[in-house]
Amino acid sequence: MSIEGWIAIGVVVLVLIYAIAVYNRLVRLRALAKEAFSGIIVQLRRRADLVPNLVETVQGYATHERSTLDEVTAHRADATRETTVQGTAQADAQFTGLIGRLMAVAEAYPDLKADENFRQLSDELSALETELQSARRYYNATVRDLNTQVQTFPDNMFARPMGFTEEPFYEDADNSIRTAPKVTFPRPAA
Repeated sequence: MSIEGWIAIGVVVLVLIYAIAVYNRLVRLRALAKEAFSGIIVQLRRRADLVPNLVETVQGYATHERSTLDEVTAHRADATRETTVQGTAQADAQFTGLIGRLMAVAEAYPDLKADENFRQLSDELSALETELQSARRYYNATVRDLNTQVQTFPDNMFARPMGFTEEPFYEDADNSIRTAPKVTFPRPAA
């Protein structure tokens, strides 16, 4: 065999080794993204399990706030039933708003805020929200890494033919958070 033949075989072998390395890296990144999304679902389930206890505690004090309490209870597991990242993020954002309304109801009842059970549940909810935020950030970081790999040359030449595509980010659907609020203070009379 001629030297050109060996060079051609060497190039083919190197391209094959590189393709295998790209494939394995993409499989690892996709698995990390799926693991990260399941971490979000775990936190959403924990929150959904905690909310009935919180609603029950609030209900004892705020009987005339029935519609808010019923709405929170009815939608507590919506995010865990969704199958897409976008659907989960949207249901999560809606439920976060409902929890905010529930906590606003609680603010109107000083006896409730002093209740030990309510304080404990509020602390647990606060800790869960922190963990949920961490899970969202971890998911978005793994998706960023996967998407970068899928889009970057020369890996993109192998990624799409091997069936790898970009994954969606976990984004808040509330567009108002993307702009800074306008704050104005009254000027003192001169």
